[in-house]
Amino acid sequence: MKRLFLVLAACGAGLMPPAVRAEACPALLEGARRLALVTFTTMSSPAATLRLFERQGVDDVWRALRPPEPVMLGAKGAAWAQAFRHLKRRRDPVKREGDQRTPAGIFAFGPPFGFAPSPLPDYLHLQPDTVCVDDPRSAAYNTITARQSIGPGVSVEMMRSGPLYRRGLVVQYPTSAATRAGSCIFIHVWKNPTTGTAGCIALPEPRVAALQDFAAEPAAVLAVLPEAPPAPLTGCLPQVKAAPR
Repeated sequence: MKRLFLVLAACGAGLMPPAVRAEACPALLEGARRLALVTFTTMSSPAATLRLFERQGVDDVWRALRPPEPVMLGAKGAAWAQAFRHLKRRRDPVKREGDQRTPAGIFAFGPPFGFAPSPLPDYLHLQPDTVCVDDPRSAAYNTITARQSIGPGVSVEMMRSGPLYRRGLVVQYPTSAATRAGSCIFIHVWKNPTTGTAGCIALPEPRVAALQDFAAEPAAVLAVLPEAPPAPLTGCLPQVKAAPR
């Protein structure tokens, strides 16, 4: 199996009018035509809400595609990705390897994956020896590859060892072995509606399948943010109300 390197840099309603949009929206968000917006109430809560939006052009209003739905984040909640740490509030955590927190920020979708074959573009058909390397000591840190290509004693996630990866999507999360800022960030099938993840985003399998299709369209972006986003982002996002859980 060819080694795949993850790209490293890795809700109702409308957008504010272009005239009052933030001066410098993140480039990914500025050019997005589809948005999967995951919001959480506090950085320590594993419970979150997913909303899907679409717009025709970058100056158009975001249109909600379906009602909000529950998702689960890391067992200890969320933490700002290193690339977005400038948005953190004073006591907010910053993502570290093994902290059981989902990185907050704005990210591109990576390839879809799963146990069964699929015609989806760039699909990764997971094999019995497919792993993701979560060991910062390895040159293959934050990559998906075959177990046999990794030396002994390297910590990996065996992606066919359980049902959570029956369907999923890679999150193009910017990280490096030097920063030890977390690795192997995915969207995958949840264990149940109350159990947090090791740092990924989890939801029911049919919804993961739908999200694979959603992300296959051009200019689809994932945002993981507090319900009250930092001021620099407020003009870049759809305005939403908190969803009851």
